Amino acid sequence: MKAEFLIDPDVVFLNHGSFGATPRPVFANYQAWQWQLERQPVQFIQKELWNHLAQARQQLGHFVGANGDDLVFIPNATFGLNIVARSLVLGPGDDVLTTDHEYGACTSVWQFLSQKRGFGLVQQPISVPLTTPEAIVDQLWQGVTPRTRVIFLSHISSSTAVCFPVAEICHRARQAGILTIIDGAHAPGQLPLDLSAIDPDFYFGNLHKWLCSPKGSAFLYARADKQSLIEPLVVGWGWGPERTLSFGSDFLDYNQWLGTNDVSAYLAVPAAIQFQVDHDWTAVRQNCHQLLTEAIRRICALTGLPSIYPDGGAGFYHQMATVQLPQLANPEAFKAALLQQFNVEVPIVTWNGRHHIRISVQAYNTSADIDILLQALAVLLSTAHDRRR
Repeated sequence: MKAEFLIDPDVVFLNHGSFGATPRPVFANYQAWQWQLERQPVQFIQKELWNHLAQARQQLGHFVGANGDDLVFIPNATFGLNIVARSLVLGPGDDVLTTDHEYGACTSVWQFLSQKRGFGLVQQPISVPLTTPEAIVDQLWQGVTPRTRVIFLSHISSSTAVCFPVAEICHRARQAGILTIIDGAHAPGQLPLDLSAIDPDFYFGNLHKWLCSPKGSAFLYARADKQSLIEPLVVGWGWGPERTLSFGSDFLDYNQWLGTNDVSAYLAVPAAIQFQVDHDWTAVRQNCHQLLTEAIRRICALTGLPSIYPDGGAGFYHQMATVQLPQLANPEAFKAALLQQFNVEVPIVTWNGRHHIRISVQAYNTSADIDILLQALAVLLSTAHDRRR
C-alpha cells in the first residue's frame, strides 16, 4: 500500500503516530474541497458550507459510534482539551486526576489552568510492566479522593502507547459523580471506536493520525447532558442573539463559527473513512498489529530488556508500541543517526527517566521496514555500548 501514500519512498517511516499520513485519493479530495472554496468563497461559506459540515459530522458520528450532533470538528486534540478544560468551573478544593502517561501539551493545559485557578492536578503513576486492565483501574483509583472532580485520561497514550480501559473508568467515574475527559488523539482509525459504549462526558480525537485524514482535522464529542457546560473558546458569530444561522445547538454554534478558516480538512474526513472501508481496514489493522508484535519481540531479544506489555499485547497496544532501550547518552543524536545513517524515521521517547523507541506500523509498512530498523538498532546500540566501555 506504500504507493497509495505520499510519503518519501526512500524513508523507512515508522512514525505515523506523530502526524499521520494521508493517502493520495484522500489528499485529492481535500484539494478538491479547497478548489471549490476558492472558486466562489461567498456562496460556499455563506450558503453551502453548513450542510457540508453537517453531512460530514453525521458520517463521522456513524464511524465513532455517536450522534453527529454531539460532535464538532476542531483542528487538533490539544484544541479540544482547551475548549473543555477552560469551560469547567474548577478552583481551590477541586482536583483533576490524571496519570503519568499523558501527552505533555495536554498536561501543560492543566498545569496552566491550575496555577491560575487554584485547583490541584494529581498525576497518578500507572506502573509498567502492565498486567491486567483491572490493575490499571485499581491503580488509577488510588488517586481518587473527595476532592476529585475530573478524571483526564488518554485512550491510547502518546508516550507509552498503552491502550487504557477507558470504558470501565468512565463507568466507575459516573457512579462516583466525577466528570471524564478522554484524550483520543491516537484512537480513531487505530481501533474500532464506539463512544456510546465508552460513554465519556467529553472525548476528543485526532483524525489526521490513524484515520489518515488531512492535517488539521480532529473532533470533540460532548455527551448531550454535558454540552451546556461548554463555553466558546473563540467568541464570534456563533454566540449571542445576533446569530443569523445556527447549526441547531449552542454546542455546535459555539465551536463551528470560529471566523474565516479553511475547513477543507474537515470535509475530507468522509473520504478518509471511505478509503479505509474500501481497503478492509480491519484486516490492515490486524496485519499491522502482528508486524508490530514481532518487532517488539525482536527488539527485546536484541536489548535483553522486557516488554512493558503482557505477552501478545492482550489489547494493551494496537498499531503503535513503545519498547525500552538501554540508557542513551544522547537520545536526540541517536534518533538523528537512525535517520541520517539508515533513513529510519522513528521517535525516541524519554518516559519516567528511561529511554524508549516508539514504533508505529501503518498499512504502508512491511516486514522489510522492521528488518532495517533492527539492523540499525543493532549497529547503533553496539556502537553506543563500545563508547561506554
